[in-house]
Amino acid sequence: LAVDYPVGFIKSISCQICDHILADPVETTCRHLFCRTCILKCIRVMGSYCPSCWYPCFPTDLVTPVKSFLNILDNLSIRCPVKECDEEILHGKYGQHLSGHKEMKDRELCSYINKGGRPRQHLLSLTRRAQKHRLRELKRQVKAFAEKEEGGDIKAVCMTLFLLALRAKNEHKQADELEAIMQGRGSGLHPAVCLAIRINTFLSCSQYHKMYRTVKAVTGRQIFQPLHALRTAEKALLPGYHPFEWKPPLKNVSTNTEVGIIDGLSGLPLSIDDYPVDTIAKRFRYDVALVCALKDMEEEILEGMKAKNLDDYLNGPFTVVVKESCDGMGDVSEKHGSGPAVPEKAVRFSFTVMNISIAHGNESKRIFEEVKPNSELCCKPLCLMLADESDHETLTAILSPLIAEREAMKNSELLLEMGGILRTFRFVFRGTGYDEKLMREVEGLEAAGSTYICTLCDATRLEASQNLVFHSITRSHAENLERYEIWR
Repeated sequence: LAVDYPVGFIKSISCQICDHILADPVETTCRHLFCRTCILKCIRVMGSYCPSCWYPCFPTDLVTPVKSFLNILDNLSIRCPVKECDEEILHGKYGQHLSGHKEMKDRELCSYINKGGRPRQHLLSLTRRAQKHRLRELKRQVKAFAEKEEGGDIKAVCMTLFLLALRAKNEHKQADELEAIMQGRGSGLHPAVCLAIRINTFLSCSQYHKMYRTVKAVTGRQIFQPLHALRTAEKALLPGYHPFEWKPPLKNVSTNTEVGIIDGLSGLPLSIDDYPVDTIAKRFRYDVALVCALKDMEEEILEGMKAKNLDDYLNGPFTVVVKESCDGMGDVSEKHGSGPAVPEKAVRFSFTVMNISIAHGNESKRIFEEVKPNSELCCKPLCLMLADESDHETLTAILSPLIAEREAMKNSELLLEMGGILRTFRFVFRGTGYDEKLMREVEGLEAAGSTYICTLCDATRLEASQNLVFHSITRSHAENLERYEIWR
């Protein structure tokens, strides 16, 4: 102390453990004052008691003394104990003053060491071997700390240290990227996101692969995922991923549920009744595709049950109304393909889940209804074929298995797990997505421009123009097919 203060005053500003002026003072519940480090060490060694009066005292009980006391402490005049200094300073600025001494000492040491030698190179400009050599002491200390405190995880210690250094310098963008890598997220996109980008931007596999390579080469980082990762992600999204069961089992349909994309011509000879099948067709099995569609709608179904105040453990039976659609897709000629000679027209058979209802008591409650039934987003493709929709034989040959599967499903119930509970589904099929042309085609009627103008009755153009009122349905599906066979 620079001034000779009264004994009682000196005692009040001194730590009762180390007898020095209080450094970072704390107050116990019994109102005694100590340096923070002194009291914490004392509690650790002696137990949770105050060293002055043995009153119980815990580290969590320690508080900072009142501000007026701290002001008195900070404004005390003290003399610097460093040799050849003897400067009078305020106690509050002693730490700052002392760090100035340390810097001067370090500078002297450095200048003494480097005198006459070449200038010291920056750490980052050194070779890896030289970096290892310079940091060997630090590495040893970090290793010792990691083994003692973090179970030997040196990588985590170094990364955290680097993270803190970046944050301290306000380098938050770089710190966020590092944190993402540490948490295993990385700066790359999830394969499912990449798949969505590829599909929504209409990129072929080769175009996507070209983009993936370019981005990786330019940025040096794998932001997009490789094609094989997309294919793995796709498996969980395509039909054939979810297990299910039919009761009773479907007639003439395999019980295997892991069926993905299959050949539309599977099992068919190369010619039917000496009629060559020059087409390429790919399809899903009807029941597998329906299961995939229902699993995609799982959240909407459960939300719909909540909205109708139904218990989410109800297992059905749910009635699912499915709209079937089939239409020609027009000209799909290749730019410069070299595949087999196939018609340059395509036909797509698809379905849409229109609504789902559940019998509750005496009434049927609708828990899902498709808001945009004509949207491409809810239209699930079932079969794609390179064929002309006017080519009845090819169309029939490819769609027959689908129709057989549909007929089998009408007499069975689907058992599918949804929300962790096995639920029962029944299907009602509505073939309302056919246009006039295809309608005539599948019913075996004459094409557009025929004398018979209606798909339901036998009215001719002349009759219809004279009689606008009295018509009755005279055609049936069975009759139409019979007539067609005779005509054929």
